[in-house]
Amino acid sequence: MKREIVQTDQAPGAIGTYSQAVRIGDVVYLSGQIPLDPVTMQIVSGGIERQIIQVFENLAAVARAAGGGLDDIAKLNIYLVDLGDFPRVNEIMADYFQTPYPARAAVQVLALPRGAAVEMDAIMHFSA
Repeated sequence: MKREIVQTDQAPGAIGTYSQAVRIGDVVYLSGQIPLDPVTMQIVSGGIERQIIQVFENLAAVARAAGGGLDDIAKLNIYLVDLGDFPRVNEIMADYFQTPYPARAAVQVLALPRGAAVEMDAIMHFSA
């Protein structure tokens, strides 16, 4: 199957050698999103809650550019500098997803790009 690169200016541009997402058939692999404002390319201010919201907004923008939405996400990976922030991720995630929720993993990491407190990537599946 042909690989199709997904790109949108509604989400932060790549800050390295990667694409925002790659679609292969009915599956879209969304690259990790950190809480960058897509206009300023700076980490949003306002603490962990604001960072989590921005990450979900960035993922949603890439999902839309790929022809889907957050409800099409089959697997979500969450990376947190402080796993103590995980309950807040759960609360905010409920504003962005409806049941049935995607499969999910959450891990604590030592550091994330640009000093972010949270990063998420996803695999999206939908019928063509």
